[in-house]
Amino acid sequence: MKFDPSKMKSLCLLRLSAIGDVCHAVAMVQAIQREYPELSITWIIGKVEYQLLQHLPGIKFVIFDKSQGWRSYGALRKALVGQKFDVLLHMQVALRATIASLMINARVRVGFDKARAKEGQWLVTNHAVEPLATPHVLDGFMGFAKAIGVTDLTPRWHIPVPQADTDFASQLIGDDKVLVICAAASKAERNWLADRYAAVADHAVSQGYRVMLCGGPTVLEKDLADAIQSHSQHMLDNQVGKTSLTQLLAVLKLAKRVLAPDTGPLHMAVTQGTAVIGLYAHSNPDRTGPYFYRQFTVSVYPQVIAAQVQGDVPWGKRAKGDQLMAMIDVAAVIEQFDHLEGVGIIGN
Repeated sequence: MKFDPSKMKSLCLLRLSAIGDVCHAVAMVQAIQREYPELSITWIIGKVEYQLLQHLPGIKFVIFDKSQGWRSYGALRKALVGQKFDVLLHMQVALRATIASLMINARVRVGFDKARAKEGQWLVTNHAVEPLATPHVLDGFMGFAKAIGVTDLTPRWHIPVPQADTDFASQLIGDDKVLVICAAASKAERNWLADRYAAVADHAVSQGYRVMLCGGPTVLEKDLADAIQSHSQHMLDNQVGKTSLTQLLAVLKLAKRVLAPDTGPLHMAVTQGTAVIGLYAHSNPDRTGPYFYRQFTVSVYPQVIAAQVQGDVPWGKRAKGDQLMAMIDVAAVIEQFDHLEGVGIIGN
């Protein structure tokens, strides 16, 4: 379906989750805003993700609360009643997003290309982005901006936080050189071992760093932080469960370095220009790694996936197994940590 993007007056963006993905989506939507500063933009987003992005300028948010089950679709329909958009950017491949898109009245409905438009997405769109064989998730998202005529696709981020949260982070960090460890991913199998996190933390302390543990309030995250502390030879600053998402973003901005598996705070740190050492075993860091810092990732994914898949590996194929992260050794992570100390990088 052909259309003239220059005539757009209103745009709806559908990307519900997760934290890392909405961080990528921010770079895309802000590229659109630079190209079309007068464009009215509505973003349909998950409840948790909204807590991070609620202060973005020039965007109206509509919260989709999946915890309400089927009622969430009726609530979305009610929130959008009477609204008609020139363009919908349908950026989530999930059945619930496909169903949610039916509540959105838009003439032009842009989805992924045929190879990536799964979970019925191709049934509810009438325009596709250009195919990309091996994109990073962020580059895949930028395809949506390109589809509506955006020419400057360089990722940039401006995610405002309240001044109180910036002050909170400044007081917490002070003048110290801080390594933030966000140890827990959403699934326990993607977490590194507590004693190995502790070994890297102890090395960082020996190099003049204060080590801060950060994360959410779940039992899994708190237990992992306690286990890391129990293995460490030094007292670590345990802030797990003690920060909001915007406070955490402010902390990540002021940190000197971040160590994390494939999890939301890893990508939050990238938006703040803070160098990240990512730990990967289950997913391909060329696809989901920290965008500007993939060269510092410690990954065993290539050997893991080669052992599980014969022949060509589909892009985005995840490796399976509960013990894969144990293949990452301490020495490899410390090597990257020390390497970061000797190179000039983006950010601080």
